[in-house]
Amino acid sequence: MDQLSAISEDLAEIDGHIADNFRALSNGFQKLEKIKDSNRQSRQLEDLTEKLRECKRLIKEFDKEVKTLENSFDRETNKMLNEKKQSMIKELNSYVGLKKQYATNIENKRIELFEGPNEGYTEKNGLLASSMTNEQLMDHGNRMMDETDQAIERGKKVVQDTINVGTDTAAALKAQTEQMSRVVNELDSIHFSMKKASKLVKEIGRQVATDKCIMALLFLIVIGVIAIIIVKLVHPDNKDIRDIPGLAPPVQNRRLLWSHN
Repeated sequence: MDQLSAISEDLAEIDGHIADNFRALSNGFQKLEKIKDSNRQSRQLEDLTEKLRECKRLIKEFDKEVKTLENSFDRETNKMLNEKKQSMIKELNSYVGLKKQYATNIENKRIELFEGPNEGYTEKNGLLASSMTNEQLMDHGNRMMDETDQAIERGKKVVQDTINVGTDTAAALKAQTEQMSRVVNELDSIHFSMKKASKLVKEIGRQVATDKCIMALLFLIVIGVIAIIIVKLVHPDNKDIRDIPGLAPPVQNRRLLWSHN
């Protein structure tokens, strides 16, 4: 930093911003390692992606400034600046690769919820950074970031699909619960109606039995009265048969006085 300040204040300022972003990335990935929830990991990964974009922009700005001042420096200074830039690119690519690895792991975890474990999936690393030129390193880093962004978008889609499935399932369970509640209420109503009907049938049975007894008793009384009346009519002089209350005795043979005369 002090050496760059002596060369160019603009380069030193850019280098300071890049160093701050690299420290933020290091702390961010350490925090990401401790997070277990996939949704929180995705949000943390999005924040780290913004930091990586900022680092890429600053490195491009650093490279542009170096090329602008290249003719003003000697060979050793230019070599030192190029090594510094290449070191920045390598460090950026290392964070990009780490981000891609986390994004792939998050996506695989979510895909396993629907399709099961994906066996045989391996992380592919391209050319070694030590054997690549600065332009190749930048292009490789850009491709890795684009692939990571696509993986994050796919992960977001899987999360949204999961939320939709959960919402539909909850609605279906609620509807089934309400239907079961209605069925239980109807069964209780039917049971109550059956008990009431059974009680009513018993009461009707008792009333019918009582009415039959009364009818039989009345029938016997009527038969008895008719029998007494018939006997009285046939044997009016029979003293053993009592008169029926309210029924006039049979008329006696009357003798007229004038007949004796």
